Amino acid sequence: MSFVDLNRLPAYGVLQKLAANPYNLNTPGALTPDRLTRCSCVSGHFTLAYGTQRLDDEVLDALQTLADQSGVVTQFLSMKQGAVLNRIEGFDSECRQVLHTAMRDLFVSNPYCPAATAAAAGELNKLQEFLAELDNGQLTNSRGGTFTDLINVGIGGSDLGPRAVALALKAYQQTGRRVHFISNVDPDDAAGVLVGLDLSRTLVNVVSKSGTTLETLTNEELVRAAFLKEGLEPRHHFLAVTGEKSPMDDPTRYLRSFYMYDYIGGRYSTTSMVGGVLLGFSLGFDNFKELLRGAAEIDLAAEEKDVRRNIPLLLALIGVWNRNFLGHQTLAILPYSQALIRFVAHLQQCDMESNGKRVNRQGQAVSYQTGPVVWGEPGTNGQHAFYQLIHQGTSVIPVEFIGFRKSQYGDDLVVQNTTSQEKLLANLFAQVLALAGGQDSENPNRIFPGNRPSSILMAERLTPRTMGELLAIYENKIAFQGFFWNINSFDQEGVQLGKRLANRLLDHFSAIRGDDSYEGGEGDPVGWAVLHELGLPRDGADRTGGGPI
Repeated sequence: MSFVDLNRLPAYGVLQKLAANPYNLNTPGALTPDRLTRCSCVSGHFTLAYGTQRLDDEVLDALQTLADQSGVVTQFLSMKQGAVLNRIEGFDSECRQVLHTAMRDLFVSNPYCPAATAAAAGELNKLQEFLAELDNGQLTNSRGGTFTDLINVGIGGSDLGPRAVALALKAYQQTGRRVHFISNVDPDDAAGVLVGLDLSRTLVNVVSKSGTTLETLTNEELVRAAFLKEGLEPRHHFLAVTGEKSPMDDPTRYLRSFYMYDYIGGRYSTTSMVGGVLLGFSLGFDNFKELLRGAAEIDLAAEEKDVRRNIPLLLALIGVWNRNFLGHQTLAILPYSQALIRFVAHLQQCDMESNGKRVNRQGQAVSYQTGPVVWGEPGTNGQHAFYQLIHQGTSVIPVEFIGFRKSQYGDDLVVQNTTSQEKLLANLFAQVLALAGGQDSENPNRIFPGNRPSSILMAERLTPRTMGELLAIYENKIAFQGFFWNINSFDQEGVQLGKRLANRLLDHFSAIRGDDSYEGGEGDPVGWAVLHELGLPRDGADRTGGGPI
């Protein structure tokens, strides 16, 4: 399979010319009912309304050609079939398959990579048996009591995705089941979670593929110490989600072990055992399967080569249009659903760790922009925080809104002749129209320039099924964009340098513990002495004298 840089595709030049005069959203008659109706795409239970993006049929046709020329759908299929796509040609790299879709493939008629799907099925069966033992009272604590709480100990992809989904689906949480999360190595994170918990009825799910993640292992020891303080044997409460034969794959320390495989990247791991154990405990096994089923449905929809019928591909192309041809640097993702309060935090990692890359898959520096800065918060809270800048700031920020026609709980009230859900949706639609159309005024402070692009991703209700779809829409969008940019979306070398330097600093902290001759203390509250010992000067200059460190 040959990989080509984006700007070497023939359609790139065509799109550059079209970008010189993009569709103007705030001219009279720009947002006709016909345009808003035609500019919609359906995949699974979601509809993408993109009539308020700065593109027209000519741009869409050129984007279709770009997709065809780059072969991104073929690359996507190769990924699911087990091609080694996590690599940089000719250079040291992870050289792995990318098979976070394997467990989802249990819900398609012909699995794409049978070996990986069989391994996923084995872990899913282990999970089902474990949850059944909890549900029927076969597995209890040392006092014969049931387990009511589960603490998830992990960081990055072992925390953000599962946490986002658990919060999003709290409405479906089983009675008598609660989940908690410890991720930050800041000891206050663990202390705050442990306060008030009945540890005798608590399970602890420790998640680390390598079994060596420093923050996770440190937090695990803090939690183990709390159990020992209560006179409880940790191995009767602790679960491990890790790589087979990792240091954590140890039955003398864990009640059960569930495996994740090296071809599943952390930020793509929610639909593996990384998410499965805590989501199964909280939501029940059937709801976890519904999540997988929804993701599988979008994985199939993403194979469609017609961009007008493939939401993940169309979202990816709109993002490329806004980033590479219209020059926008950031993307705000604004869910009008309080349940998705941590979903954007997950997408920040998934997108920015995947596509925050500056070299292509041949190890050469790219000559175009890659991943945007991704950020956001739920509406309507965000409207009272940062929307001012989106509407009237000097930077144009494309927006992806996410909404649902109905609330999860259905608990609502008519106030001033409308329900809260109607107010929520009215605000969502109003923001889209205001961004596109703007406002003229004799008062310059009340001029809204408009012509600011956005789209709406809409479904009926946020359920385990649609949550799985939403998760897969964004995972597949991110993978497609990486294919367009010819970068490796599946490694994370960018976090390694900081880890190595932190380990060097920790070695020094360890060496100076109890050393009275250490220069630090009240006269050195920041601890610059340690940096000096590592070869970094304490005068604020870097090693070339070029400025502050």
